[in-house]
Amino acid sequence: MLSDVRQNLSQAVNQMAGFRKCKACEVEGVACEGLQGSLGHREAEGVKRNQVPAARALQWLPAPGTVPGPPRSPVRPLGNQAARSRAEPAFLKSPLLPRILDMPGLKRILTVTILALWLPHPGNAQQQCTNGFDLDRQTGQCLDIDECRTIPEACRGDMMCVNQNGGYLCIPRTNPVYRGPYSNPYSTSYSGPYPAAAPPVPASNYPTISRPLVCRFGYQMDEGNQCVDVDECATDSHQCNPTQICINTEGGYTCSCTDGYWLLEGQCLDIDECRYGYCQQLCANVPGSYSCTCNPGFTLNDDGRSCQDVNECETENPCVQTCVNTYGSFICRCDPGYELEEDGIHCSDMDECSFSEFLCQHECVNQPGSYFCSCPPGYVLLEDNRSCQDINECEHRNHTCTPLQTCYNLQGGFKCIDPIVCEEPYLLIGDNRCMCPAENTGCRDQPFTILFRDMDVVSGRSVPADIFQMQATTRYPGAYYIFQIKSGNEGREFYMRQTGPISATLVMTRPIKGPRDIQLDLEMITVNTVINFRGSSVIRLRIYVSQYPF
Repeated sequence: MLSDVRQNLSQAVNQMAGFRKCKACEVEGVACEGLQGSLGHREAEGVKRNQVPAARALQWLPAPGTVPGPPRSPVRPLGNQAARSRAEPAFLKSPLLPRILDMPGLKRILTVTILALWLPHPGNAQQQCTNGFDLDRQTGQCLDIDECRTIPEACRGDMMCVNQNGGYLCIPRTNPVYRGPYSNPYSTSYSGPYPAAAPPVPASNYPTISRPLVCRFGYQMDEGNQCVDVDECATDSHQCNPTQICINTEGGYTCSCTDGYWLLEGQCLDIDECRYGYCQQLCANVPGSYSCTCNPGFTLNDDGRSCQDVNECETENPCVQTCVNTYGSFICRCDPGYELEEDGIHCSDMDECSFSEFLCQHECVNQPGSYFCSCPPGYVLLEDNRSCQDINECEHRNHTCTPLQTCYNLQGGFKCIDPIVCEEPYLLIGDNRCMCPAENTGCRDQPFTILFRDMDVVSGRSVPADIFQMQATTRYPGAYYIFQIKSGNEGREFYMRQTGPISATLVMTRPIKGPRDIQLDLEMITVNTVINFRGSSVIRLRIYVSQYPF
């Protein structure tokens, strides 16, 4: 077969020589029709016989005895430069090739030449590997070529070279997805089965040479010659850090962290869940988790995060009297008449009588939770339950006076007044009047009449107060009147204020505390300058000061 090819090549060379000779004859002016016709005829026959376009004629055909390998891995974005340089002859890269192919008769010659160069010698047929693989002569297996090591600067700039089965990848160095020989824990792993390496396809016109199957990275051959996933986690062939956990995936594995941790620069760090407001109230971060608690007065719900108010009044009711539930707490209240103690729970009786002395007119009596007003003997409590009113014992005949005595009602009591007894030289001329006769020489320096009057005053009466008025009953021509306190005002608690020519008023100037009996002699002096007369009359006023100011 090789001899036939060489013979055809020799004929093609001779034709080229004849073609050059023909061109030379035309230059010299010599006819060369026979030669040209011979070449033109052969070219026509060649075109009819082959009917193959130039582009198809240049397709690579496998040499006899070789087996076409599997197609190149689709993950290889950049081709193997070394393999490409072996697959393409150097003269095919020449820029003169299109011009040469346009020359008539050369298409078939080039086709035959390429086949002759690529045909192996008999007895030297051997197994061939596809691009990206190299034949191991000891084992007879096709091994992956690490282009990242064999090709200088396979990836440039910020690109990083990553070797793949049958090719390589150029990826950015800051790529967050690819994490070296193990997968990124945050990337979504492909859960479907990865296809195994394609089995060799025998050629129809060449003898088939068997070779072992090659599984992709992360797979291994089982007993049934099937590519199965390698469990890197079970075989401890992963590269996860001690702080990480290994999760096996199809064709690889994932380095992840347990709940409560996150992956940061290859380390599992605790997540501080408290910073993100996982708890409604109180949060305590613990390694790998967190714990929610509630403030006093709240209880943790079943979700472990939210808090619910506790109704202390229903569960324990710590208050002594009344319990009022509030959000997160409670308030103790006391019944009327009680006040809350400092502990906020117990109630103690409120002494209303100590708040003010005006609650009752007389006496305030405190009792648990309340108070009441009482009046002294001789008084009765009014409907307002605080004021006291005098009881007129004389009207109700609730007195102890004798028939000869006169009952005189006082504030809070009464007086039994004895009958008037006039002293010598006075004569009784009425129930309450004594007169000293003018013809009696003993009456010359004595008041002409003594009139007895009685009145009562409450204790502590406000002053000044007009309490009694005195007036002359007869007015004589040329006479004027002088009013004065003759006796009984040793404490200077009263004075006489003349309000008119014939009248005057007794004024109390100081408050008097009872009980007390006071007797004042109020004297009215009559002076008549016409007849040179001077005389007087006395009102003996008996004042009874009660014990109470009401």
